[in-house]
Amino acid sequence: MKAGRVRWIVRCDFAEKVKQALATAPVCRARQAPERRIFPQKGTIRVQKRNIYILYALALLQGMVFYGPVATLYRQAQGVTIFQITLIESVSYLLCILLEVPWGVVADRIGYKKTMVICAWLYFLSKIIFWQASGFGGFLAERVLLSVVVTGLSGVDTSILYLCAGPDHSQRVFGIYNSLGMAGLLTASAVFTFFVGDNYRLAALLTVLSYGAAAILCLGLTEVRPADSQRARREPFVTTLRTTLAVPGLLGFLVAVGLLTETHQTVTVFLNQLQYERCGMGSAAIGGVYIAATLLGLCGVWSARLTGKTGTRGAAVLFCAVPALACALLASTDRALLSVGGIWLLRLSDTLFQPFQVRLQNEQVRTDNRATALSIHAMVLDVVAILTNLSFGALAERDLRLAFGFGVGICAAALALLLRWQRLRTRAMNG
Repeated sequence: MKAGRVRWIVRCDFAEKVKQALATAPVCRARQAPERRIFPQKGTIRVQKRNIYILYALALLQGMVFYGPVATLYRQAQGVTIFQITLIESVSYLLCILLEVPWGVVADRIGYKKTMVICAWLYFLSKIIFWQASGFGGFLAERVLLSVVVTGLSGVDTSILYLCAGPDHSQRVFGIYNSLGMAGLLTASAVFTFFVGDNYRLAALLTVLSYGAAAILCLGLTEVRPADSQRARREPFVTTLRTTLAVPGLLGFLVAVGLLTETHQTVTVFLNQLQYERCGMGSAAIGGVYIAATLLGLCGVWSARLTGKTGTRGAAVLFCAVPALACALLASTDRALLSVGGIWLLRLSDTLFQPFQVRLQNEQVRTDNRATALSIHAMVLDVVAILTNLSFGALAERDLRLAFGFGVGICAAALALLLRWQRLRTRAMNG
């Protein structure tokens, strides 16, 4: 027998003995890293899917705001001026700033399910107050309670979806989640247009019933905190704050998101109805246009596909240029068709932008205290919202075209901030 073959046989025999020894050796459990489990319960996949589907249903039900097509006109019918409306919004955002971080800490302590349940029932109560409001004080009280709800939910619903769906599928899930909210709003808008008409109180009552159903459904959620979250909860808030704000370019990114979001929110919820009246459109026409705009809100399911093709930089340019163009169009015309087109452009852009920016926010969380970190994000967004709302309201009181011109300017500022954020992020990833 050749020497080479002898060495090969000896080597194989030695390998086989080593394999047998390893197979029979006792396992040292103390040296194994503890398994990090998202769900302490069995049947993880089933629980994940159930939570996602429940949140989908909540988005649908809480999207059913039957007075949505005439939200501004509803308040004006109760004696509230447009400046008072924007003032109420600003007070609401100020409260959000004060409550964001405390709510985030509470959510990380008591769990995401309990936070969702508490906020869902408070949401239900706020709609009852809105239904019965008859002046500035009533609508202010409704908005104060709504601030408590919004800050409580801030980052909690998206955290549940992110943990259940995972990073690779989160933007698609966020897109479906947002689209179902729009589907609920579409259903409510159709009911308003064809059955409710000018009966604003009935529209508010139907909204109360929808939110009551959502509060009951919320009880079926399952907790999704990591099983070892006791360690995470002991992290001091100062540490969480420092870790969150240390993410390269995050502050500029959040300011840009706030500018784009509030441009859409203010123009498509409040100023659009004033623009429609300026163009001579009636209530029925406004309701029909609102339904069509809501249909565009269903396009969020294609957000992940679009941004996958354009890339982050291309998406940033697109999501800033389109709303700037829409605001410029609204500022330069008093024709109904062009005005409707401008509003639709804003709606479509925001629908595709929101799942994109929510995914990016979650990807930039660097701490286990996810709700607290996202509350810090939301606090920055609230500061931006206060400043933009007051500016939009004051300019609209003077001339509606000035408000739309302001929208063009802040969209341009958002683009500059997003491009700078991307450069800093790329440099940090490469360096």
